Amino acid sequence: MDLLRDPDRTPDDLPAAAGHLRRVLVTGAEGLIGGIVRRHLADRYDLSALTLAPADFPSHVADIADIDAIRPAFAGVDAVVHMAGTPHVSSSWEEVLHSNIVGTRNVLEAAREAGVGCVVLASSNHAVGMYEIEAAPAIYADDDPRVIDEWAEVRPDSDYGAGKVFAEALGRMYADRFGMRVVCLRIGSVVADDDPTGASVLATAAWMPWLTDADRRARLRATWLSHRDCAELIRCALDADVAFAIVYGVSDNPRRFWSLDSAQDLLGFVPHDRAPG
Repeated sequence: MDLLRDPDRTPDDLPAAAGHLRRVLVTGAEGLIGGIVRRHLADRYDLSALTLAPADFPSHVADIADIDAIRPAFAGVDAVVHMAGTPHVSSSWEEVLHSNIVGTRNVLEAAREAGVGCVVLASSNHAVGMYEIEAAPAIYADDDPRVIDEWAEVRPDSDYGAGKVFAEALGRMYADRFGMRVVCLRIGSVVADDDPTGASVLATAAWMPWLTDADRRARLRATWLSHRDCAELIRCALDADVAFAIVYGVSDNPRRFWSLDSAQDLLGFVPHDRAPG
């Protein structure tokens, strides 16, 4: 069992879940982060799954763009971790509209109809991606002082990024109008092999083709979010007593140009992993 801990911590050191073991629906449960949630948080919450296609674990199968098809998955659910949607910066407008705009609205609406109290939304650093594009690669250097915080004006770098801005705005509206607790996570670089120095490094940042291999290594060293830190961030978002928040998610890396202030202050998130110096 993965305890989301440093080696010297014990199960008793983990913070207790708020109230009883809550039932949490994970959309996109077959994806990279959905899988992280299933592996790391199954001993903490009563997890159920919504997937686009049949998976090798029990799930409700439906397209999030079809609200009638997804409604049954929300019955009896206390919280939703919404990770479904197209995950690629290069996604076409049609893909973004279908999955990340219509789909996200449907998830929030189905949650509202079912009386779900909390939704954790997958946003993205691409909601403010133009700051990075304009500053790269200098912004990856250890001595560069620039930090993009949660209060920076949104500057999406793509249709995908604009879709995430829309998702954040939807989340705010559902929090304000319907009293739903919503936390939007601007997730950093989560890689399948969980290695900030591995072969997958050179495949990242494809939307900035002018970056050298060294630049890409420096970027991932700054933006890496480990699997256990990703799960811990989601746990903190589920358990925190906050009405609405937009936070960044990265590990405790030597250079971070996205602020962790709100993640720490509002959610109590403390990353435990760190990319090599």
